[in-house]
Amino acid sequence: MNLDNLSAADLSPVDKKGSGAFAARIKKLISFTITFLICFTTWIILSGRFDLFHLGLGVIACTIVARLSGTILISRRGLENLPRQWFRFICYIPWLLYQVFLANVHVMSLAFNPRLSEVIDPGIIRFKSKLKKPMSLFIFANSITLTPGTITVFVSITGEFTVHVIDEHSGLALPGEMEEKVALLMGE
Repeated sequence: MNLDNLSAADLSPVDKKGSGAFAARIKKLISFTITFLICFTTWIILSGRFDLFHLGLGVIACTIVARLSGTILISRRGLENLPRQWFRFICYIPWLLYQVFLANVHVMSLAFNPRLSEVIDPGIIRFKSKLKKPMSLFIFANSITLTPGTITVFVSITGEFTVHVIDEHSGLALPGEMEEKVALLMGE
């Protein structure tokens, strides 16, 4: 077979198919590696054990987790946006911690109020979120629950939220700014 007589059109289907499969394998490997490294770093920090047995258990457990859930933490489609998304996440954490601090102060003021039974007015609020991605809904629901005075009771895949609040003030900000921050974080 003479390769000099082949045109670019003859080579392109083979080239695209081969490079597409190769690129998919590379993305899968990168997702697995990043997930494994995050899990193993967390394992080492939380276990505090550095002997061969515990490190070996960590490698086995983190390999299984990374293999089964590598695309949950890092999607192969969004691998190019990963540095930007991590930067947004790092910026989101201080904002969330500040909101947790403010909510703690509010709940503490309720707890030390002499008219405790009058100021606490628990209730359930329902709202529809504009978030669409499952991971966005997950982050938003957990951010609500991390904030004292609110607990996410139910989230549907369509974005319907049911949240328990300790008083009316605790639920006023929902969905609000937190939903906007999560939408920015996840690129929605």
